Amino acid sequence: MKQVTVAGAGKIGSAIAELLHHGGYKVTLLDCHADYLKSLKLPEGIVRQTADIAHGLDPAVLAGQFAILSALPFHLTRTVAKAAAVTGVHYLDLTEDVASTKDVRALAEGASTAFIPQCGLAPGFVSIAAHDLAGHFDAVDTIRLRVGALPRFPSNALGYNLTWSTEGLINEYIEPCEAIVNRKRALVPALDGMETLGMDGVLYEAFNTSGGLGSLCETYEGRVRELNYRTMRYPGHRDIMKVLLSDLRLSERRHILQDIFTHAIPGTSQDLVVLSVIVTGMRHGRQHQETLARTIQARDFMGGYRTAIQLTTAGSICAVLDLLAEGKIPTSGFVRQEDIPLNAYLSNRYGQVYQQQN
Repeated sequence: MKQVTVAGAGKIGSAIAELLHHGGYKVTLLDCHADYLKSLKLPEGIVRQTADIAHGLDPAVLAGQFAILSALPFHLTRTVAKAAAVTGVHYLDLTEDVASTKDVRALAEGASTAFIPQCGLAPGFVSIAAHDLAGHFDAVDTIRLRVGALPRFPSNALGYNLTWSTEGLINEYIEPCEAIVNRKRALVPALDGMETLGMDGVLYEAFNTSGGLGSLCETYEGRVRELNYRTMRYPGHRDIMKVLLSDLRLSERRHILQDIFTHAIPGTSQDLVVLSVIVTGMRHGRQHQETLARTIQARDFMGGYRTAIQLTTAGSICAVLDLLAEGKIPTSGFVRQEDIPLNAYLSNRYGQVYQQQN
Protein backbone atom coordinates (compact mmCIF):
# COMPACT_ATOMS: atom_id res chain seq x y z
CA MET A 1 0.00 0.00 0.00
CA LYS A 2 1.69 3.21 -1.17
CA GLN A 3 1.36 6.29 1.00
CA VAL A 4 0.40 9.51 -0.77
CA THR A 5 -0.47 13.03 0.30
CA VAL A 6 -3.10 15.20 -1.38
CA ALA A 7 -2.63 18.94 -0.80
CA GLY A 8 -5.90 20.87 -0.94
CA ALA A 9 -9.26 19.55 0.25
CA GLY A 10 -11.54 21.41 -2.15
CA LYS A 11 -13.98 19.65 -4.45
CA ILE A 12 -11.23 18.26 -6.66
CA GLY A 13 -8.75 17.49 -3.88
CA SER A 14 -11.35 15.65 -1.81
CA ALA A 15 -12.38 13.64 -4.87
CA ILE A 16 -8.74 12.72 -5.51
CA ALA A 17 -8.37 11.53 -1.91
CA GLU A 18 -11.52 9.40 -2.13
CA LEU A 19 -10.61 7.84 -5.46
CA LEU A 20 -7.11 6.96 -4.28
CA HIS A 21 -8.47 5.52 -1.02
CA HIS A 22 -10.89 3.31 -2.95
CA GLY A 23 -7.98 2.33 -5.18
CA GLY A 24 -5.92 1.00 -2.28
CA TYR A 25 -3.61 3.92 -1.52
CA LYS A 26 -3.04 5.15 2.04
CA VAL A 27 -4.04 8.81 1.78
CA THR A 28 -3.31 11.90 3.88
CA LEU A 29 -5.37 14.98 2.96
CA LEU A 30 -3.93 18.41 3.79
CA ASP A 31 -5.80 21.68 4.13
CA CYS A 32 -5.34 24.92 6.04
CA HIS A 33 -8.88 24.97 7.47
CA ALA A 34 -9.21 22.51 10.36
CA ASP A 35 -12.97 22.94 10.79
CA TYR A 36 -13.56 22.43 7.07
CA LEU A 37 -11.40 19.30 7.04
CA LYS A 38 -13.33 17.92 9.98
CA SER A 39 -16.68 18.59 8.27
CA LEU A 40 -15.87 16.60 5.13
CA LYS A 41 -17.69 13.30 4.71
CA LEU A 42 -14.77 11.08 3.79
CA PRO A 43 -13.96 7.40 4.32
CA GLU A 44 -12.47 6.74 7.75
CA GLY A 45 -9.16 5.54 6.31
CA ILE A 46 -8.24 8.97 4.94
CA VAL A 47 -6.01 10.86 7.37
CA ARG A 48 -6.85 14.57 7.70
CA GLN A 49 -4.03 16.95 8.56
CA THR A 50 -4.03 20.73 8.93
CA ALA A 51 -1.24 22.59 7.12
CA ASP A 52 -1.07 26.26 6.19
CA ILE A 53 0.83 25.78 2.95
CA ALA A 54 0.59 29.48 2.07
CA HIS A 55 3.29 29.97 4.72
CA GLY A 56 5.36 27.00 3.60
CA LEU A 57 5.16 23.21 3.76
CA ASP A 58 7.31 21.43 6.31
CA PRO A 59 9.15 18.66 4.43
CA ALA A 60 8.69 16.44 7.49
CA VAL A 61 5.01 16.17 6.53
CA LEU A 62 6.10 14.17 3.48
CA ALA A 63 8.38 11.72 5.29
CA GLY A 64 7.74 8.18 4.07
CA GLN A 65 5.38 9.27 1.30
CA PHE A 66 5.50 7.91 -2.24
CA ALA A 67 4.09 11.09 -3.81
CA ILE A 68 2.35 14.38 -3.18
CA LEU A 69 -0.50 15.49 -5.43
CA SER A 70 -1.26 19.21 -5.43
CA ALA A 71 -4.86 20.35 -5.89
CA LEU A 72 -4.06 23.82 -4.58
CA PRO A 73 -4.34 27.24 -6.28
CA PHE A 74 -1.60 27.75 -8.87
CA HIS A 75 0.30 30.34 -6.81
CA LEU A 76 1.16 27.63 -4.24
CA THR A 77 2.63 25.28 -6.84
CA ARG A 78 6.28 26.11 -6.19
CA THR A 79 5.88 25.75 -2.42
CA VAL A 80 4.60 22.19 -2.72
CA ALA A 81 7.02 21.20 -5.48
CA LYS A 82 9.98 22.52 -3.48
CA ALA A 83 8.96 20.43 -0.46
CA ALA A 84 8.72 17.37 -2.74
CA ALA A 85 12.21 18.08 -4.10
CA VAL A 86 13.69 18.45 -0.61
CA THR A 87 12.05 15.22 0.63
CA GLY A 88 12.63 13.14 -2.49
CA VAL A 89 9.02 12.21 -3.19
CA HIS A 90 7.24 12.20 -6.52
CA TYR A 91 5.26 15.34 -7.38
CA LEU A 92 2.07 15.73 -9.45
CA ASP A 93 -0.21 18.73 -9.89
CA LEU A 94 -3.19 20.09 -11.81
CA THR A 95 -1.92 23.58 -12.60
CA GLU A 96 -2.70 25.32 -15.88
CA ASP A 97 -0.45 28.23 -15.04
CA VAL A 98 2.53 28.52 -17.41
CA ALA A 99 4.87 30.29 -14.97
CA SER A 100 4.19 27.73 -12.23
CA THR A 101 5.07 24.89 -14.57
CA LYS A 102 8.41 26.56 -15.40
CA ASP A 103 9.17 26.58 -11.67
CA VAL A 104 8.40 22.87 -11.47
CA ARG A 105 10.64 22.15 -14.46
CA ALA A 106 13.53 23.96 -12.78
CA LEU A 107 13.08 21.93 -9.59
CA ALA A 108 12.97 18.71 -11.63
CA GLU A 109 16.46 19.14 -13.09
CA GLY A 110 18.59 16.24 -11.92
CA ALA A 111 15.87 14.93 -9.59
CA SER A 112 15.73 11.21 -8.83
CA THR A 113 11.95 11.40 -8.52
CA ALA A 114 9.32 12.42 -11.07
CA PHE A 115 7.87 15.91 -11.35
CA ILE A 116 4.67 15.70 -13.39
CA PRO A 117 2.71 18.95 -13.62
CA GLN A 118 -0.53 19.60 -15.52
CA CYS A 119 -2.11 16.19 -14.87
CA GLY A 120 -5.72 17.31 -15.24
CA LEU A 121 -8.13 17.62 -18.13
CA ALA A 122 -6.46 20.44 -20.09
CA PRO A 123 -3.56 20.35 -19.98
CA GLY A 124 -3.48 16.69 -19.19
CA PHE A 125 -5.72 14.23 -20.98
CA VAL A 126 -6.12 16.38 -24.10
CA SER A 127 -2.33 16.73 -24.35
CA ILE A 128 -1.94 12.94 -24.20
CA ALA A 129 -4.69 12.47 -26.81
CA ALA A 130 -3.28 15.11 -29.17
CA HIS A 131 0.19 13.60 -29.09
CA ASP A 132 -1.19 10.13 -29.74
CA LEU A 133 -3.30 11.27 -32.71
CA ALA A 134 -0.36 13.19 -34.16
CA GLY A 135 1.62 9.95 -34.21
CA HIS A 136 -0.85 8.53 -36.74
CA PHE A 137 0.31 10.94 -39.46
CA ASP A 138 3.30 11.09 -41.78
CA ALA A 139 3.30 14.88 -41.37
CA VAL A 140 1.08 16.96 -39.08
CA ASP A 141 -0.42 20.26 -40.24
CA THR A 142 -2.76 21.42 -37.43
CA ILE A 143 -3.59 20.42 -33.85
CA ARG A 144 -6.68 22.02 -32.33
CA LEU A 145 -7.83 21.39 -28.75
CA ARG A 146 -11.30 22.48 -27.61
CA VAL A 147 -12.54 21.86 -24.05
CA GLY A 148 -15.45 23.05 -21.96
CA ALA A 149 -16.54 22.38 -18.36
CA LEU A 150 -20.17 23.49 -18.30
CA PRO A 151 -23.50 23.21 -16.48
CA ARG A 152 -26.00 20.84 -18.06
CA PHE A 153 -28.77 23.33 -17.34
CA PRO A 154 -27.46 26.90 -17.79
CA SER A 155 -29.74 29.48 -16.20
CA ASN A 156 -27.94 32.83 -16.32
CA ALA A 157 -26.63 35.20 -18.99
CA LEU A 158 -23.11 33.78 -18.67
CA GLY A 159 -24.43 30.26 -19.29
CA TYR A 160 -22.09 29.18 -16.54
CA ASN A 161 -21.90 27.71 -13.05
CA LEU A 162 -18.80 27.42 -10.89
CA THR A 163 -17.50 23.88 -11.17
CA TRP A 164 -13.83 24.33 -10.24
CA SER A 165 -11.31 26.92 -9.03
CA THR A 166 -12.62 30.47 -9.50
CA GLU A 167 -9.07 31.81 -9.22
CA GLY A 168 -7.87 29.45 -11.94
CA LEU A 169 -10.82 30.32 -14.16
CA ILE A 170 -10.10 34.06 -14.02
CA ASN A 171 -6.39 33.47 -14.56
CA GLU A 172 -6.95 31.61 -17.81
CA TYR A 173 -9.24 34.38 -19.09
CA ILE A 174 -6.54 37.03 -18.58
CA GLU A 175 -3.05 35.62 -19.14
CA PRO A 176 -1.53 35.47 -22.66
CA CYS A 177 -2.10 32.18 -24.46
CA GLU A 178 0.62 30.09 -26.04
CA ALA A 179 0.05 28.88 -29.60
CA ILE A 180 1.85 27.98 -32.79
CA VAL A 181 0.95 30.32 -35.65
CA ASN A 182 2.48 29.81 -39.11
CA ARG A 183 4.93 27.29 -37.61
CA LYS A 184 6.26 29.70 -34.97
CA ARG A 185 5.52 29.86 -31.26
CA ALA A 186 3.49 32.91 -30.36
CA LEU A 187 1.51 34.50 -27.58
CA VAL A 188 -2.08 35.34 -28.52
CA PRO A 189 -4.58 37.32 -26.41
CA ALA A 190 -7.03 35.53 -24.15
CA LEU A 191 -10.68 35.73 -25.28
CA ASP A 192 -9.63 36.24 -28.94
CA GLY A 193 -9.89 33.65 -31.74
CA MET A 194 -13.66 33.42 -31.41
CA GLU A 195 -15.33 30.55 -33.30
CA THR A 196 -18.52 28.49 -33.14
CA LEU A 197 -18.74 24.72 -33.20
CA GLY A 198 -21.30 22.03 -32.49
CA MET A 199 -21.17 18.76 -30.56
CA ASP A 200 -24.03 16.32 -30.10
CA GLY A 201 -26.45 18.84 -31.58
CA VAL A 202 -25.46 21.65 -29.17
CA LEU A 203 -23.92 24.92 -30.39
CA TYR A 204 -20.92 26.28 -28.50
CA GLU A 205 -18.54 29.18 -28.86
CA ALA A 206 -14.81 28.78 -28.32
CA PHE A 207 -12.05 31.31 -27.68
CA ASN A 208 -8.43 31.48 -26.57
CA THR A 209 -7.64 30.84 -22.92
CA SER A 210 -4.24 30.34 -21.32
CA GLY A 211 -2.56 27.21 -20.05
CA GLY A 212 -4.47 24.49 -21.88
CA LEU A 213 -1.60 23.38 -24.12
CA GLY A 214 0.89 22.45 -21.43
CA SER A 215 4.20 21.64 -23.13
CA LEU A 216 2.73 20.93 -26.58
CA CYS A 217 4.07 24.17 -28.09
CA GLU A 218 7.58 23.18 -27.11
CA THR A 219 7.09 19.66 -28.43
CA TYR A 220 5.63 20.71 -31.80
CA GLU A 221 7.43 23.96 -32.59
CA GLY A 222 8.64 23.75 -36.19
CA ARG A 223 6.64 20.55 -36.77
CA VAL A 224 3.12 21.95 -37.29
CA ARG A 225 1.66 24.98 -39.02
CA GLU A 226 -0.97 25.62 -36.37
CA LEU A 227 -1.52 24.56 -32.76
CA ASN A 228 -4.01 26.17 -30.41
CA TYR A 229 -6.27 25.65 -27.41
CA ARG A 230 -9.69 27.22 -26.92
CA THR A 231 -12.26 26.99 -24.15
CA MET A 232 -15.84 26.06 -25.07
CA ARG A 233 -18.78 27.95 -23.59
CA TYR A 234 -22.43 28.48 -24.40
CA PRO A 235 -22.96 31.38 -26.87
CA GLY A 236 -22.74 34.87 -25.37
CA HIS A 237 -20.33 34.06 -22.55
CA ARG A 238 -17.21 35.53 -24.14
CA ASP A 239 -18.81 38.93 -24.85
CA ILE A 240 -19.88 39.36 -21.22
CA MET A 241 -16.40 38.43 -20.01
CA LYS A 242 -14.92 41.02 -22.39
CA VAL A 243 -17.10 43.70 -20.79
CA LEU A 244 -16.06 42.67 -17.29
CA LEU A 245 -12.36 42.22 -17.96
CA SER A 246 -11.68 44.92 -20.57
CA ASP A 247 -14.35 47.62 -20.42
CA LEU A 248 -14.68 47.56 -16.61
CA ARG A 249 -10.94 46.76 -16.25
CA LEU A 250 -11.52 44.00 -13.72
CA SER A 251 -8.52 42.20 -15.19
CA GLU A 252 -6.55 44.72 -13.12
CA ARG A 253 -8.55 43.88 -9.96
CA ARG A 254 -8.88 40.12 -10.04
CA HIS A 255 -9.77 39.84 -6.37
CA ILE A 256 -12.91 41.90 -6.98
CA LEU A 257 -14.00 39.74 -9.92
CA GLN A 258 -13.30 36.60 -7.91
CA ASP A 259 -15.44 37.93 -5.06
CA ILE A 260 -18.28 38.80 -7.49
CA PHE A 261 -18.21 35.35 -9.09
CA THR A 262 -18.07 33.54 -5.75
CA HIS A 263 -20.97 35.59 -4.40
CA ALA A 264 -23.22 35.63 -7.47
CA ILE A 265 -22.62 32.47 -9.53
CA PRO A 266 -23.86 29.23 -7.98
CA GLY A 267 -22.06 25.94 -8.19
CA THR A 268 -23.70 22.82 -9.58
CA SER A 269 -23.28 19.07 -9.38
CA GLN A 270 -25.17 18.64 -12.67
CA ASP A 271 -22.36 19.40 -15.07
CA LEU A 272 -20.72 18.05 -18.20
CA VAL A 273 -17.33 18.17 -19.86
CA VAL A 274 -17.09 18.43 -23.63
CA LEU A 275 -13.80 18.04 -25.45
CA SER A 276 -12.58 17.76 -29.01
CA VAL A 277 -9.03 17.07 -30.18
CA ILE A 278 -8.69 17.55 -33.94
CA VAL A 279 -5.49 16.73 -35.85
CA THR A 280 -5.00 17.18 -39.59
CA GLY A 281 -2.05 16.29 -41.80
CA MET A 282 -0.73 13.98 -44.49
CA ARG A 283 -1.13 10.23 -44.44
CA HIS A 284 -0.10 8.04 -47.36
CA GLY A 285 0.17 11.09 -49.59
CA ARG A 286 -3.30 12.46 -48.85
CA GLN A 287 -4.79 15.05 -46.49
CA HIS A 288 -6.43 13.38 -43.51
CA GLN A 289 -8.15 14.35 -40.25
CA GLU A 290 -8.64 12.47 -36.99
CA THR A 291 -10.83 13.62 -34.11
CA LEU A 292 -11.17 12.38 -30.56
CA ALA A 293 -14.35 13.79 -29.01
CA ARG A 294 -16.01 13.13 -25.67
CA THR A 295 -19.04 14.35 -23.76
CA ILE A 296 -18.76 13.26 -20.13
CA GLN A 297 -21.52 13.78 -17.58
CA ALA A 298 -21.63 13.48 -13.80
CA ARG A 299 -22.21 9.93 -12.58
CA ASP A 300 -21.45 7.38 -9.87
CA PHE A 301 -17.84 6.21 -9.91
CA MET A 302 -15.70 4.40 -7.33
CA GLY A 303 -17.88 4.68 -4.28
CA GLY A 304 -19.74 7.91 -4.87
CA TYR A 305 -21.37 10.44 -7.15
CA ARG A 306 -18.77 12.46 -9.05
CA THR A 307 -19.32 15.61 -11.07
CA ALA A 308 -17.98 15.62 -14.61
CA ILE A 309 -15.13 17.96 -13.65
CA GLN A 310 -14.23 15.69 -10.72
CA LEU A 311 -14.27 12.64 -12.98
CA THR A 312 -12.08 14.20 -15.64
CA THR A 313 -9.69 16.11 -13.37
CA ALA A 314 -9.36 13.91 -10.29
CA GLY A 315 -9.60 10.79 -12.44
CA SER A 316 -6.81 12.08 -14.65
CA ILE A 317 -4.23 12.77 -11.94
CA CYS A 318 -5.09 9.45 -10.25
CA ALA A 319 -4.48 7.63 -13.54
CA VAL A 320 -1.07 9.28 -13.90
CA LEU A 321 -0.18 8.32 -10.32
CA ASP A 322 -1.16 4.71 -11.02
CA LEU A 323 0.98 4.61 -14.17
CA LEU A 324 3.89 6.12 -12.23
CA ALA A 325 3.51 3.53 -9.45
CA GLU A 326 3.45 0.76 -12.07
CA GLY A 327 6.59 2.06 -13.81
CA LYS A 328 4.73 2.63 -17.09
CA ILE A 329 5.92 6.25 -17.39
CA PRO A 330 9.27 7.88 -16.53
CA THR A 331 10.00 7.85 -12.79
CA SER A 332 12.54 10.67 -12.57
CA GLY A 333 13.00 14.22 -13.78
CA PHE A 334 10.48 16.39 -15.57
CA VAL A 335 7.70 14.32 -17.17
CA ARG A 336 5.53 15.84 -19.90
CA GLN A 337 1.98 14.73 -20.49
CA GLU A 338 3.13 13.71 -23.98
CA ASP A 339 5.35 11.09 -22.32
CA ILE A 340 2.24 9.19 -21.20
CA PRO A 341 0.90 6.54 -23.65
CA LEU A 342 -2.79 7.04 -24.44
CA ASN A 343 -3.61 3.32 -24.56
CA ALA A 344 -2.08 2.71 -21.12
CA TYR A 345 -3.94 5.74 -19.78
CA LEU A 346 -7.35 4.72 -21.15
CA SER A 347 -6.99 1.15 -19.94
CA ASN A 348 -6.15 2.34 -16.43
CA ARG A 349 -8.90 1.98 -13.82
CA TYR A 350 -9.05 5.76 -13.35
CA GLY A 351 -8.38 6.73 -16.96
CA GLN A 352 -11.45 4.75 -17.97
CA VAL A 353 -13.57 7.78 -17.09
CA TYR A 354 -12.61 9.04 -20.55
CA GLN A 355 -13.99 5.93 -22.21
CA GLN A 356 -17.45 7.32 -21.46
CA GLN A 357 -18.84 8.73 -24.69
CA ASN A 358 -22.41 9.85 -25.37
